[in-house]
Amino acid sequence: MPVATMPPHRHAVGRSARPDGLRRVFHRLLVLVAAVAVGAGALAAPAYAEPSVDEIEAAIDKQWEQLEPTIEQYNKVRAQRKVNIKKAADLQKKITPLALESELALNRVADMVSRYYITGPSQDISALLVNGRPSDIGEQMLMLDRLAAQERREVAGVLAVRQKYDDQKKKLDELIAAQAKQERDLAAKKTQIDAEIKRLQASLPKTTVKVTNCPTINGVVSEAARIAIKTACAQVGDPYVWGATGPNSFDCSGLTQYAYKAAGINLTHFTGAQWNEGRAIPKSEARPGDLVFFFSDLHHVGIYLGNGQMVHAARAGKPVNVSSIQYMPLAGFRRPG
Repeated sequence: MPVATMPPHRHAVGRSARPDGLRRVFHRLLVLVAAVAVGAGALAAPAYAEPSVDEIEAAIDKQWEQLEPTIEQYNKVRAQRKVNIKKAADLQKKITPLALESELALNRVADMVSRYYITGPSQDISALLVNGRPSDIGEQMLMLDRLAAQERREVAGVLAVRQKYDDQKKKLDELIAAQAKQERDLAAKKTQIDAEIKRLQASLPKTTVKVTNCPTINGVVSEAARIAIKTACAQVGDPYVWGATGPNSFDCSGLTQYAYKAAGINLTHFTGAQWNEGRAIPKSEARPGDLVFFFSDLHHVGIYLGNGQMVHAARAGKPVNVSSIQYMPLAGFRRPG
């Protein structure tokens, strides 16, 4: 009876074939997972879109809002210092004749002392003549008590007036010195500001900024307003340069100052001062020629043209231009003159 036998090497073949099959299955799974992962990545990563010119301009406008207040603060300090230097010079003109009058009065005292030469001048009178003006008011009066009544009144009056003006000039000198320091501090920021402006301008796409000219103007409230509008509109296309007041470049308050100066109205080169140099006008009554201010700290100004438009020196990288008054927070209107 034949004995049943197993096919040779069947068990060995089955064991060796199983790993190859598993490898093939595993490989297919890897390929499938990789394909799914790539597909999912493609779905998760949206295509990158280059920002438009308008988007870049809007971003730069936003950054400019942080720079312009510093520029107007510089204009404020410079304008205040200029005014106070003139006040100090005018005060000095008044003090000079007072000093001469005081000297003449002291000479009269010296003549009086010389008449008393035989008895010899008191030490107090000698001190007054030598020192000219003792620093302590009480000491002055004690010395003056020893003089004749008429001379005492003359010298006391002159010393009092001169003391008054000296005190005023001292205050002005201190103020001017403080403002000079402020101006130096602000000027020290000029390099930083210029560098930031340069960086912002470098962000601009290589395109030509569109310039909008002034429209036909109706409803001008005065001849001064008409001249100011005409002058400002003639500057459309001129570059923005911070701190500039014309005739070929401007910042915002420099342009309004320049335009109204042509109309015979003097405005300070500082937005905050210009706000106070005009009469408040409700928005409903605003007319072409009125100054229009923006932001809560009033750091930007233009000349209103009517129909929601203005001519202004916008910022670095943008020339003097006509724009809508809607793209900045409106603070109010003022009418110069």
